Amino acid sequence: MPPHNYERLSGLDHTFLMFEGARTHMHVAGTLIFDAKPLRRPEGGLDIDRIRAYTASRLHLIPRYRERLAYTPIDRHPIWVDDEHFNIEYHVRHTCLPSPGDSQQLKQLAARVMSQPLDRDRPLWEIWVVEGLQHDRCALITKTHHCMIDGVAAVDLLAVLMRPDPTQTIDKTPAYLPRPAPDRVQLACDSIGRAARMPLSLARALRRWLEQPEELRTGMGERLRTLADALGIGMRGPGDTPLNQPIGPHRRFDWVSMDLGVVRNVKNRLGGTVNDIVLATVAGAVREFLHYRRVNVDALSYRVLAPVSVRSNDQRGTLGNQVSVWFIDLPIRERDPRRRLERIRKITAELKESKQALAASLLTRASEWTGSTLLSVGVQLVHRALPFNLIVTNVPGPQVPLYLLGAQLQECYPQVPLFMGQGLGVALFSYAGRLNWGFNADWDLVPDLPLFADAIRASFNELRDAAAAETSAATPAS
Repeated sequence: MPPHNYERLSGLDHTFLMFEGARTHMHVAGTLIFDAKPLRRPEGGLDIDRIRAYTASRLHLIPRYRERLAYTPIDRHPIWVDDEHFNIEYHVRHTCLPSPGDSQQLKQLAARVMSQPLDRDRPLWEIWVVEGLQHDRCALITKTHHCMIDGVAAVDLLAVLMRPDPTQTIDKTPAYLPRPAPDRVQLACDSIGRAARMPLSLARALRRWLEQPEELRTGMGERLRTLADALGIGMRGPGDTPLNQPIGPHRRFDWVSMDLGVVRNVKNRLGGTVNDIVLATVAGAVREFLHYRRVNVDALSYRVLAPVSVRSNDQRGTLGNQVSVWFIDLPIRERDPRRRLERIRKITAELKESKQALAASLLTRASEWTGSTLLSVGVQLVHRALPFNLIVTNVPGPQVPLYLLGAQLQECYPQVPLFMGQGLGVALFSYAGRLNWGFNADWDLVPDLPLFADAIRASFNELRDAAAAETSAATPAS
């Protein structure tokens, strides 16, 4: 008989369960577009049985995808246990777009999938296989609860499910033998033991810190002061906008794709990083979009939350969240695109120097020492006074083509979940020389989402033109 097995969710992973409600579905998603030919049956139509068999053959590399949630009996802390009724057909689903199967219909389908919660009695993921897309293409809509993965983990997952060569081989699927879940008595004893050990663990951590050299303790002190500053920023509410109102459960989805080489050229000409170009582009787009909504941006404070990975190299390939945050006040009052970028570059340089993201990660580690009740109170406070207007998350992906059973992945557009009072979210994923933007929005608050996508294009074009002018000015006259 296999041994009992379970794993506690980290404090950060637990918060994503607590943030979830009837209107705030905490799953991340992606719409992946493929060449359909290699995935077809000889008689026509996608070979869904083969796609399911291939997916099942890779799941032993990501065991979390065959685990479900359970809860400890005393503190009601969530844990992962093997799903004894796992069924690949439930998780890998099959649907078809109505003719002509254009991009707009695919966006609408992705938005509807994003609008439905995941079943917490099953492993928290789905893949929707979509056929009928124009130009002999098909799509996969992936959907995974945020308590399982962050952006970098999603990239690692992509590497597990896909391959860098167009092989159509399906490896032999290892037998799945679910380990029995622990009973209530074992869980209760483990919880009591953990609570009893916690004061000693805290005392040991404090002693190790006191035994460190003076310069290390000083560095920790600076980090704690930075954390206090970050908390102060979080406690100061951002400006009120038409996009930051109570949201409903339904979503809209749109996307934009850019040549990553062009983005890098703008970065090289104007300075900063690709992420600085992204944030400056968002600042210009928000300014234009709010102008369209008749908002006086010159009197508005607008704050972005930018997730920052704190995943170490030895944590690559693991699931769960290893992420901290930056709070960035976007310079949306600035009319000139170059000055917007200069302001962004200054802000991000200061954030890197202050190590705000590492300091904020201390807070997420401290959540491991709090009970579920205290954690719940903190989540409710954030829900009532969201400390940011917009999430902008930028995840670098592989720059080589990937394949699913010989079908090349052509495009990939990410979706980030929305929190209460946040009507718009921006996610980016770079892949094979393209920078792909995904815009997730509340159905009612942002009926004009395509206009925001247009504003993103226009804002980046302003930066591209500024870079071209810089190049012309630097070129000597003949």
